[in-house]
Amino acid sequence: MKFGKEFGSQMVHEWEEAYMDYNYLKGVLKDISKFKQKNAPLPEVAATPNGSLKRRISMYRAFSGLQSRLSFKGSPGSKENEDEEVILVSSLQQEGSQGHHQTMFLMSSEQGGEYEAVFFRRLDDEFNKVLTFYKKKVGEVKAEADELSKQMDALIALRIKVDKISIGMRSDQVMDPSTNDDATSSPMMIRVPTHLSSPGRSHMEAIQEVEMTGEEILEEESTSGKRDEAKKNLARFRPAPLDVLDNVKINIEPATPISTLKNVIKTSKPNLSFSKNELRKAEEQMKKAFAGFHQKLRLLKSYRFLNVLAFSKIMKKYDKTTSRKASKSYSEMVDKSDLGNSDVVIKLIDRVEATFTKHFVNGNRRKGMKYLRPQAKRETHRETFFLGLFSGCSIALVAAIAVSIRAGHLLEHEGRHRYMDNIFPLYSLFGYIVLHMLMYGANVYYWRRFRVNYPFIFGFKQGTELGYRQVLLLASGLSVLALAAVLFHLDMDMDPTTRSYETGKELIPLVLVFVLLLITFCPLNILYRSSRFFLIRTAWHCLCAPLYKVTLPDFILADQLTSQVQAIRSLQFYVCYYVWGNFKTRSNTCKDSNVYQILSILVAIIPFWSRFIQCLRRLFEEKDSMQGLNSLKYFSTIVALVMRTLYDQKGGIFWKIMAASTSGITTVANTYWDLVIDWGLLQRNSKNPWLRDKLLVPYKIVYFVAIVLDIILRLVWMQLVLDLRKLPHLHPKAFTAIVACLEILRRGLWNFFRLENEHLNNVGKYRASKSVPLPFNYDEDKSM
Repeated sequence: MKFGKEFGSQMVHEWEEAYMDYNYLKGVLKDISKFKQKNAPLPEVAATPNGSLKRRISMYRAFSGLQSRLSFKGSPGSKENEDEEVILVSSLQQEGSQGHHQTMFLMSSEQGGEYEAVFFRRLDDEFNKVLTFYKKKVGEVKAEADELSKQMDALIALRIKVDKISIGMRSDQVMDPSTNDDATSSPMMIRVPTHLSSPGRSHMEAIQEVEMTGEEILEEESTSGKRDEAKKNLARFRPAPLDVLDNVKINIEPATPISTLKNVIKTSKPNLSFSKNELRKAEEQMKKAFAGFHQKLRLLKSYRFLNVLAFSKIMKKYDKTTSRKASKSYSEMVDKSDLGNSDVVIKLIDRVEATFTKHFVNGNRRKGMKYLRPQAKRETHRETFFLGLFSGCSIALVAAIAVSIRAGHLLEHEGRHRYMDNIFPLYSLFGYIVLHMLMYGANVYYWRRFRVNYPFIFGFKQGTELGYRQVLLLASGLSVLALAAVLFHLDMDMDPTTRSYETGKELIPLVLVFVLLLITFCPLNILYRSSRFFLIRTAWHCLCAPLYKVTLPDFILADQLTSQVQAIRSLQFYVCYYVWGNFKTRSNTCKDSNVYQILSILVAIIPFWSRFIQCLRRLFEEKDSMQGLNSLKYFSTIVALVMRTLYDQKGGIFWKIMAASTSGITTVANTYWDLVIDWGLLQRNSKNPWLRDKLLVPYKIVYFVAIVLDIILRLVWMQLVLDLRKLPHLHPKAFTAIVACLEILRRGLWNFFRLENEHLNNVGKYRASKSVPLPFNYDEDKSM
């Protein structure tokens, strides 16, 4: 692979603008090469006999030996030392700014020298851009390292308070649990060597030695040399005084709705109560903070390495193009700069790894590195094999169902209406889920293809995100189960003796639902448990809105649920059909019940209500007026949904007008929000007219097609007003399922461009890592 492509593939996507523009500089070198080729004299040729090949004149020069040049390399009279300098690199210090590096091209008077002067001016601009960005990021990580150090001081002091370690006793003595005032905590059973518990040693000095030396101290009793070494190590550590806890307050994010309500009632942050639960949560937050900080340091290390390599590569390409020797001078300047010479990031990475290993994984470096540097999930041939197998089986089952319907003349069977009214809604639930998963799998494929950093945007734990093959594997597996059940259940003949249907077959859809729920909530580490639990946790946050802080996965999932209204109503129908209906005769009276009709409205507005409440919480927390407008948009959608459902249930010209008017208003609002706010398109003055300045898909026609499709699919509600469900030869339930599938397809289209726009926003703000809340707040007034 050429370096340009490799350079682009290894970039931190969100920092792409801050990298050296390798392709532009390469283009300048191509211009220089074209100029030299255009003005270069024709190569000399030697006279050769007729019929022989013509060769360059240099091919006939006398051979000077293999080591003749090497023996004179570097000598005072060698040609290398006689070459004139090509460039002069200097560093200029400007007031109120960082050092500015400037390169002077010393041969601009030569023919074509102006091209090379332009190259070095642009090279300097790129280097100064990279250097400025790197210094800024280094300053940020150093400030964050200082903050983490203060947090560690508080955490170590909290450990001492909670575990109530007693120094000054014999090695086999520990504190009596009855002396612990906190009923939730117990003294930590730590064996303290007798030589550490000598009088006169401070409490903090002893615990620092226990904390920092770990297993090494336990070996000191048998080796006097190690004891001396441990004492030397002790002198290098700055003890964290216990009175640091007097200046901090706990800052544990609400983890449950109850704790959120308590946090609302108590406006100030609670003081430390020195409980085991408090310590556990603080340690969990610190582990996440260290992991996030370590990831940021590794990104910065990669950024430094790639840019230094890029400057080296482009200078070597310059030397090759111009036959000069300027790369050495420029590379020396790069190596001496903060970009090439600074080792702050490397030292911080080593220190973070050592601290995390000693304080959070009990000295187990392998376990610590597994947490700090999780390995990317590898796709296996087994997954690809089963994906192909299940996909083929699904196609075969669809064909078998079509043949069965045709061969059995089921479309003309007298029991088809009973089947469509009672059985079809049960199986359509699985169709909606499978279609949504297929769309998500396609989204993942194209996000990866166009380098949208969806794992970072969604906040997936590194190495646990599902690839498109895994998503399609789950979708195809579920489709095989559902289609096989449909084929087995494709029976419309009632038993003439009992005047009922076979009980075992009628319970198949219910069994499938239980199997799906069992797999989803299975606690065993099988079938992508991390992703399943992430989905469950996010869904719970949506249901409990606004009692949880709203994150992007929360409102993205709530948006997905707004496109699954028919799936939610299918779940409601399951309860009605199997609890109050008579599934043995395929009959129900759900639609005749006023309670069922009211519940049909309520369950349909749950996802929209969740988004409405989420927007209100973000409005109060972030003070963003756009969230207020977004909440009004979802409220109008709720009103339109209620009106459409009432018209579906009651009919009449009044409800028809109400459904049409409210749906028209919300369609205009939702379409505008999709295209302008969520997708960032329709910008009149952008570089790409009526789109946006930055586009990831190289074909602009794709965006215009997506705009048209979104508008058309937003108008599917018109089928209700135009009474298209009364089309002949098409059952109303089938038409409802088609409309629901079109909405799922629209949501899949929306997902891609919504994440693309979010990715570009992160790129514009150079957000490549998420900030993790820290457990302790320092009271600066008391600490000063």
